[in-house]
Amino acid sequence: VDAIVGSDDEDEIAISCGDALTSHAGNLQKADVRRVSFILDRTDATDIEESSPIVLTYRTPEYREETLYRDIDPSLGPHLELTRIAANFQLKSLGSRHSPASHVHLYACTPKPSALVKTKGANRGSRVFARALNFELDFSSSSFERMLVDALSALDLCSLKFTSDNHLFLSLASDLERNVLDPVNVEQIVAGVVKRHGDRISALGIVEVETRIVCCLDADSPPIAIRLFSSNPTGFVQVMNTYVEAASEVTGKRIYKLVGGTKASLASSGDSSWDGLNVDTPYPLVRPFDAQRKAALRSSDTVYCYDLPALFEAAVEQQWQQAAEKNKQGNVIVSRPPMVMYTTELVVKNKNGTDGKWAMKDYDAGNLELVQEDRGAGGNDVGVVAWLVVLRTVEYPNGRQVVLIANDITVKAGSFGTREDVVFKMASEFARDKRIPRLFIAANSGARIGLADGIKNAYKVAFKDPSKPENGFDFLYVEKNMYDEFSEEFMQIKCTKVTHEGRQVYRITDIIGKEPDLGVENLKGSGLIAGETSVAYREIFTMTVVLGRTVGIGAYLVRLGHRTIQKTTAAPIILTGYQALNKLMGVEVYSTNEQIGGPGIMHLNGVSHQVAQDHLMAVKSAVDWLSYVPSSRGALLPITDVRGIDDVERTITYMPTPGVPYDPRLLITGEESGGDWAGGIFDRGSFTESLSGWAKTVVVGRARLGGIPMGVIITENRTVEAVRPADPADLQASESVLQEAGGVWFPNSAYKTAQSINDFRVEDLPLMVIANWRGFSGGQRDMFEEVLKYGSMIVDAFTAYEQPVFVFIPPFGEIRGGAWVVLDASINASVMEMYATKGTARGGVLEANGAASVKYRTRDLIKTMHRLDSTLQDLDEKLQIETEEEGKQVVGKHIAAREQELLPVYEQISVQFCELHDTPGRMKAVGVIEKEVEWETARSFFYWRLRRKLAEFDLRRQLIQAGDVGRGVKALTPIAASKLIHDWFVETPGLTEDLWNEDKAVLGWMAEHHASLEQRIASYTKQVVATEVIQVMTSGGNTATIGIAGIVEGLSRGLESLSQEERNRVKQLVAQTLQL
Repeated sequence: VDAIVGSDDEDEIAISCGDALTSHAGNLQKADVRRVSFILDRTDATDIEESSPIVLTYRTPEYREETLYRDIDPSLGPHLELTRIAANFQLKSLGSRHSPASHVHLYACTPKPSALVKTKGANRGSRVFARALNFELDFSSSSFERMLVDALSALDLCSLKFTSDNHLFLSLASDLERNVLDPVNVEQIVAGVVKRHGDRISALGIVEVETRIVCCLDADSPPIAIRLFSSNPTGFVQVMNTYVEAASEVTGKRIYKLVGGTKASLASSGDSSWDGLNVDTPYPLVRPFDAQRKAALRSSDTVYCYDLPALFEAAVEQQWQQAAEKNKQGNVIVSRPPMVMYTTELVVKNKNGTDGKWAMKDYDAGNLELVQEDRGAGGNDVGVVAWLVVLRTVEYPNGRQVVLIANDITVKAGSFGTREDVVFKMASEFARDKRIPRLFIAANSGARIGLADGIKNAYKVAFKDPSKPENGFDFLYVEKNMYDEFSEEFMQIKCTKVTHEGRQVYRITDIIGKEPDLGVENLKGSGLIAGETSVAYREIFTMTVVLGRTVGIGAYLVRLGHRTIQKTTAAPIILTGYQALNKLMGVEVYSTNEQIGGPGIMHLNGVSHQVAQDHLMAVKSAVDWLSYVPSSRGALLPITDVRGIDDVERTITYMPTPGVPYDPRLLITGEESGGDWAGGIFDRGSFTESLSGWAKTVVVGRARLGGIPMGVIITENRTVEAVRPADPADLQASESVLQEAGGVWFPNSAYKTAQSINDFRVEDLPLMVIANWRGFSGGQRDMFEEVLKYGSMIVDAFTAYEQPVFVFIPPFGEIRGGAWVVLDASINASVMEMYATKGTARGGVLEANGAASVKYRTRDLIKTMHRLDSTLQDLDEKLQIETEEEGKQVVGKHIAAREQELLPVYEQISVQFCELHDTPGRMKAVGVIEKEVEWETARSFFYWRLRRKLAEFDLRRQLIQAGDVGRGVKALTPIAASKLIHDWFVETPGLTEDLWNEDKAVLGWMAEHHASLEQRIASYTKQVVATEVIQVMTSGGNTATIGIAGIVEGLSRGLESLSQEERNRVKQLVAQTLQL
C-alpha cells in the first residue's frame, strides 16, 4: 500500500488495495471480517469537492471492490440502495453535495441494453438518480423540508441536465428508529412539503420522490421502516402511497406492504404499484401505468382513468383553500378535515361468488351484482370503471357521496362493448337507488366495432375469373374442414352448400363469430345506457365532464345527462369522426374533430354548460357545481356560512340607471368600482354562470342568498350577437351574425330558460327569476324556428317545479304580454310567487306606448284636451255662441291650431296614463303579485321569505307523505297542506292572520312549536289511517269482506315482524281500544 502514496489515479489505487487484500482473504474470512474500507487523503485538493477523501470498500467473500460505493462513507453506503439502480441502469457518479444536515449523491443512469430488451418502448435516454441522506435527530416538517431543498438544490447545480424520468430518494439515516411516529402524520408532512415544492420538482424532471424513514409505531413496538412514494402522473397534483417494510408471509423476505388508512389508500389517489414487491426490487425503466398514461395522452390528450380520484381530491382541497381565503376578512376559522376524500371501486361480479368472466347474458338473467371493493389501480378488465366517492367538501365536511363513472380509454380505445354497458348501467342504477349525484367522466370512441378474426383468417373468395381478380367476385366461402371447425362449439357462421370449381364449398351467408361484442349487440347496449341516463337525469343530479373525445353513444350520453363541462382542447363531442365524414362526402372538408364538436360548437349551441382550460379545472368546476346541490334528492340544501363574506341584512347599493342598458349580472353580483363594491341581491362572489355561450339574451346560473343556494334566471337587456359558423361542407355557407334585442325571448333563449328550469328542479334548488321581458319575438323566422313551442316548454317546466320560485321584476324592469303568461304565479300556485320593485317596475299586456296607440287614439286625446285645457274650453264656448258661419270657421281654426299645439304633450300624457295602469300598486291591488318590494331591502326580504318557504315546504311535504297511505283517502295537495299549516298557525294563541305574512314570525312559530307540530303530523297520520280502515270496512258487499280480511291478515303479518315485547304492546292496545 505504501507504493501508491502520491498517486492520483483512483482506479490504480483501487487495484493495488484489492491486490493487498487478496493474500489475506482467508484470514479475513476466519476473523469474520465482512467489509474492509480504505480511506485516503487526496494529494492536490483544489476545491471543496476534491478535498473529500478517497473511499474504497471491499466486501466478503472475495473482497472485491464495491465500485458503486466508491468515495462514500462505508457506514452510509447501504442507505443509498444503489444496487436497486444498478440492476437495470449503468451508473456514472456526478459527484455529491454536502450540507451540515445531509449528503446528496447524484448519478447519471443509462438503461442497460438487457433491460431495454425486456421493456419495450422505454425511454432510452439517461436520467439522474439523486440519493439524499439526512442526519438530523428529529423528524418534522421543517427538517424534512430542509432535506428536500438541499436535494433539489444539488440537482439544480448538477452539471448534466435531464428533463424527464429523474428520481429522488430521501433516506433519513439518523437514529429516528427511537422516535414514535404515526405513518398517517408522516404522510401528511411529506405530502405537504412535496406539494409546496411541486413546481420545482416538476421543472427538474423528477417523476418520483421516494422517502424512507425508520421509526417506532408506539413505545413498545420494534423499529419499522416506512416508505413513501410521491409522484405527479397527471401533471396537476402530487399523489402519495405509503408502505411499510414487512416480512412476507410466503417467502419471509422483506416486502413493501401498503399502509391502510392513509390519505392515498383511502382516497384511491395512488397506484399502489410497489405493494407486495421485495424491498430490493430494482427500479424499473418504466413506472407502473406509464404505458396506460401515455396511451390515454396519445389517444385523446386525457388522463388515465385511475388518476381521476387524485384530481377530485386536489379539487376538493382547492375548494377548502379558497374558502379559507374568503373567510379571512371575517376572522371566521375554516377547519379543513385531514382527509377530504374516500374512494371505493364499484365492481360488477357474479352473484354466485365465482370470479369467472361475466357477460351481458348474465346481466339479462339477473345473475350480476355491484359490489364495493378496494382493489388497486389497473385491476379492471372492462373499459368502464366506477367508484363510490365520499367528498368532504366545505358544504359537507362530514362527507357527501357521489358515484363516478369513467371510460378507460386504454381498453379498446374506450369503446362501449356490452360489458362496458353493464358496468355503466349498474353503477348508474346504484346512484339512483341511493339518490346521490352521478358524474360521468367521458373519453371514449363510441360503440365498439369488431370483426370475427378467426373467420377473417380462413375465408376464401370465389372470383369471377381467378386469373383476373380485378373483374370482381361472386361470393365468400370456406372449405368443409373450416366449416366443421366453425360449427363445432356453436354456430359461428351460417352457410349454404354450393359447387365451386368442381368441388363442394360453403358459401357464407351470415357471420356470427366467436368473439364478443362485434357489432349490433353493442348498439343494443348503447340503447340500454342511453335509456338509463335519460331516467337518471329526471331522478338524480347527473353531470358529464368531457376530458377527451366522446363519440356516438358517448355524445348522446353527454346530452342525455344535460349538465356538461367540456375541456377546451382535445375533447370534442361528436357523432362521427371527421375522417369518416370526409370519406362520406368524398372531399377533405374537415381537418379536426374540434370543427365538428369542440367548444366552439358545443358551448355556443348549449350542449356544453361550462368549459375548462385543463383536466384539473374541469374537475374543480364539477366540484364547485356540486357545492350548490343537496347530498341526495330531497335532502336539505347545502347552506354555507356567509360570515366574513357578506351580510344577510345589508342593503343593495347597486342601482341601474333608467333608460341605460347595463349588464344584468350586476343585479346579482354587484359592481366593483374604484376599490368599492356596490352589492347586488345575492352573496358576494357566489354566482356561477352556465350556458354563457348560448342564447345570450338570457343569463342563467347558480348563486347563494344568505348561504342558501338558488337557481337564477335573469333577462339580458342589451342587444347581443348570435353567431352561426359557416359549415365547411357547404361551399355557399358563410358565417352569419344575428342581432338579438335585449328583453325579448327568442327560440334559443326560450329553450335555454325551459332547460335551466328543468335542471334546477332536479337539483332541488329554489329559483329566482329576475324578469325584464317585453315578450317573445314573433317574426316569421322565429315562428318558423318554433319560438311558440319553446315558450310553452317554460310553462311545462314550471308546472313540475317543487321548490319555491320567486319571479321578481327588478328596478325599471317590465313584463309584458306573452312573457307574463309564461311567468304568472298561477301556473303553479303551490310554489310560485311574483314580486315587483316598488315604484319603478311595470307589467301589462302592452308597453305604455303601445297601449296608448291602441286604446288612447287621437280622438280620445282631443276629447281629453277639451276636458282639461281652459283655452279650448273658452273656444268651445265661443263656438257655441257664435251665430255667423264665418265666425264659426274662424273659431274652428283656432280650436284646430290649439289641438295641434297640445297634441305632443297630450300624447305623453296618454302614455303616462296608460303606464299608471301597469304599476306595482295596481299589480298588488288586483292580486297578480304578492308584494311590492323596495329594491334596497330586497336581499333581506327574499332571504327571510326563502327561509320561511323552505321550512313551510318541508312541513307540508311531511303532511302530504302522511296522507299518502292508501287509495281510500286522497292525499293533500300542496296548497291544501299549506292551508292546514296556516290554520294551525292562526289557531295558536297570540297569533293573527296578519302575522301569517310575516316571514320571521312564521319561522319563529315553527321553531318554537316544533314538537307540537310533529305531534300534529303524527295525529294527522293516525287519522288518515283510521279513515282508510273505516272506508274499507264500511264499503259494503264483497269489497268490505275482502278488505276486513286484508286488515286482519296485515295485522297478523305485521306482528310476525315485531319482537315479543312489541307484540304484547300491540295486543294490549287492540284489546283496550276494542274493549275485548
